[in-house]
Amino acid sequence: MGNGLSDQTSILSSLPSFQSFHIVILGLDCAGKTTVLHRLQFNEFVNTVPTKGFNTEKIKVTLGNSKTVTFHFWNVGGQEKLRPLWKSYTRCTDGIVFVVDSVDVKRMEEVKTELHKITRISENQGVPVLIVTNKQDLRNSLSLSEIEKLLAMGELSSSTPWHLQPTCAIIGDGLKEGLEKLHDMIIKRRKMLRQQKKKR
Repeated sequence: MGNGLSDQTSILSSLPSFQSFHIVILGLDCAGKTTVLHRLQFNEFVNTVPTKGFNTEKIKVTLGNSKTVTFHFWNVGGQEKLRPLWKSYTRCTDGIVFVVDSVDVKRMEEVKTELHKITRISENQGVPVLIVTNKQDLRNSLSLSEIEKLLAMGELSSSTPWHLQPTCAIIGDGLKEGLEKLHDMIIKRRKMLRQQKKKR
């Protein structure tokens, strides 16, 4: 599910393997942001504590076509008092990973508010967003279509490419596929921005 995506195999195949991407991981507290980061970094489950500021890691990930890409992740705490700082971390970012707790129905309106707020900031217009719907392994998790509706994804700006990715961060299901989608959206955006500069 998502918008702004098409077959990007030709773009992926032409991407130099040394490129690095600045990615910000956002989401409400207890959504699983740090678990996502540690799963990507160590490929194993690591017990976490709430992030009181931010964590940053550079992680090399092998995507389709055996391309190795470096993602510089900034994992920012999701407590209410830290959310005003999110916009400082998204300046000049290549992409946003927004982690959603698929079980926490009561906070979906709050998730929607924060997601729409961060994507409407002028500096974030057009920045690709990967919505990681975490905890999909649990029986009472919401479906992708339910989450898409509750988060009013269709109301995001048409210039903001997005993709909903079902995941289970504890075991890593869906994370690599999600990063591949995010990578595709970033490459497509970079190509579009280069073409716009040439036209000026």
